[in-house]
This record gives sequence, C-alpha cells and structure tokens, in this order.
Amino acid sequence: MMDGVLGKIRSLDAYPKINEDFYSRTLSGGLITIVSSFVMVLLFISELRLYLNAVTETQLVVDTARGGTLRINFDVTFPALPCSLLSVDAMDISGEQHLDVRHDIIKKRMDSHGNVIEARQDGIGAPKIERPLQKHGGRLEHNETYCGSCYGAEAADDDCCNSCEDVREAYRKKGWALSNPDLIDQCKREGFLERIKEEEGEGCNVYGFLEVNKVAGNFHFAPGKSFAQSGVHVHDVLAFQKDSFNITHRINRLTFGDYIPGVVNPLDGVHWTHATPNGMYQYFLKVVPTVYTHVNGHSIQSNQFSVTEHFKTASVGHLQMLPGVFFFYDLSPIKVNFTEQHISFLHFLTNVCAIVGGVFTVSGIIDSFVYHGHRAIKKKIELGKFS
Repeated sequence: MMDGVLGKIRSLDAYPKINEDFYSRTLSGGLITIVSSFVMVLLFISELRLYLNAVTETQLVVDTARGGTLRINFDVTFPALPCSLLSVDAMDISGEQHLDVRHDIIKKRMDSHGNVIEARQDGIGAPKIERPLQKHGGRLEHNETYCGSCYGAEAADDDCCNSCEDVREAYRKKGWALSNPDLIDQCKREGFLERIKEEEGEGCNVYGFLEVNKVAGNFHFAPGKSFAQSGVHVHDVLAFQKDSFNITHRINRLTFGDYIPGVVNPLDGVHWTHATPNGMYQYFLKVVPTVYTHVNGHSIQSNQFSVTEHFKTASVGHLQMLPGVFFFYDLSPIKVNFTEQHISFLHFLTNVCAIVGGVFTVSGIIDSFVYHGHRAIKKKIELGKFS
C-alpha cells in the first residue's frame, strides 16, 4: 500500500530527470550560462540593496491643521550693506507685526573680503554716560538719576530715552522720521553717524530665525528703522544720510521648519548682484506643509517651498518701493507626507524567485534558439544547400 502511495506521488513530479548520457553540452550553452549567471547575481544584489535600504513613499493630502506657528530659519549675507543700516521685519495678513526684530538674530560685520570683523545681537553700540543732557535741560549731576529726553516722542510724561536707540524707537512708535541724529544728544554722544561712517564699505551676515503665525505674510531685510505712517509700512533712511543702498545679497540658507532628508531648498546658495542705485528684490514663496516619517516612527513636521523672483527699481523716500530684500510667503492647502518603510521579506523573496526564474527561462529560450539554429545551418552545409 505504501508503495502505491509513493508511486502516485512520483507520478506528480513536474521535473522529470534525464539520464546524463543523453545530455549534449555545447560551447554556446556554456557562454550563455556564464552570462545569465552574471546577470542573475547583479539583479540579486540590486534587489538585496533595495530590501536592506528603506524606500520613501509620497502621499498628498489636504492640510486640515489649524493655527500654530511657522519657524523661518535664514542665513543671508549682504556684502555691501553695513549691519548698522540693516533691520529685519516680519508681518502677516492677520495684522501682526514684528518690527526691527533682534531676538534670536545675530549680525556679523564683514569686511570687503568677506572676513568676519565682529558678531553682535544688539544695535549700534551702547550709550556712554558722560554728563549727558537731562530731560529737564540740564546736565547729569552725581546725585541724579539719568533720564534723557525723547524730543517730543514721549508716550507719557515720565518716559525716558537714555540712548539713541531709545529715541529712534520712540520716534518709530509715533510714526516720525529721525532726519538728523546729530541734533539728538544721545545719538551725538554715542557717535551714531560716526559709527555708520566707520562701517562704510563693510558687509553684514545676518542669521537666526523668526517665529510667525501660520498664515500668509512677509519678512524683509531693509535699511532703516521701520514704522507705520498713515497705515503704510515705511523705513526711516534719512538718518543715515545716504542716497543709495546696495542690496546685493547671497542666501546661504532659508528653510521653513526643520531639515528634511533629501530635500534641497531652491534658494540655498542663491546670489544676486545689485546693478542699479536702489531697488526692491522680491521672492514669492509657496510653502507646502510636509511631514517626514522615519522608518523608526519618528516624524518631522516641516515645510518645502517653491519660489519665483521679481526685481523693480526704487528711489529712496518712495514709500511704496523702499530698497530691500522681501520674502512674501503663502501656505499651500495641500500637505505632503513622506514615509520611510522597508520592503517585506515575502516581497523580497518573490522578487528573487522572479529574477531566478525569469533569467533561467530567457537564457533557456536563447540557448534553444542558438542550438537549433546552429544545427539547421550545419545540416544545410552538409547537404550543400547553404549559400
């Protein structure tokens, strides 16, 4: 009975064996075997690398997140604009404004060769208290507390402006322009204009980050103290006593959020050379929310962006076209999800079987074609029919 069962199983053999005495080995078959084995090994190695390395899948979904903030990281170099002239502002369509931002921002003074002279976080110098002019008109005495005048820009009677920067800030809040700093005691003592002249011909590297609302808006780098005048955002450039500003710039880095592996930001390393006396350089950015999920499950909430550029000439004092570099950004309603994942072992095994079987089958067809073709030609030659 056992022999009958084994016989039935033997009859199901899909791979009948042929006696080795009936094999006919050829040179072409050996060459085809070598080539097919080499191809098989290459394809196997390629499939193994794909299995060992994670692959990234991309998915587009509607961004349903509401509120939140957007972090803008930047590193921009102005080779012909001194740090004392440069200010950073940010504003959005909700009406929120961040004028002359200084926190989380570092400015590096650079010489004409690009070497760093000084790195600082504050504005121009610090006040020197050498018998400064008091608010009441007299000079500071030893038994008095210093309280400098704001020159009509006080918000309250007890307000004091103890430095040139305080006076400029008070004027900014009033929407006034500070046309002649030499008439201001604080600015004259601190050598405001002298410091600006000392930095003539220098450049500035400004880097840091801004935390803004997650709505459309803009941030810009421009000379002068910024303030609102009749509902219009303007910069006070009269205090610098300059007719033109060179806004040649290089964007070393600009990102919206954390770094995403494999993503190259389109503005990194971009350089633009200023050719006209004054102008406004504008970048229009479309920010796309992006989530990158590592194979270990860790997620990075960040953004990608596309950009278009525009330049228009401007003249100093024209409120609608002040010189500077402007970045206008808007948020896309579509979110991109990148997910890293490994190919399953069964999928890898299936592909390996397909490689082995496919190469073996194709090489068998080629070998059969070559063998039978060679036999047919040989027979014709023997019969004298081949020409």
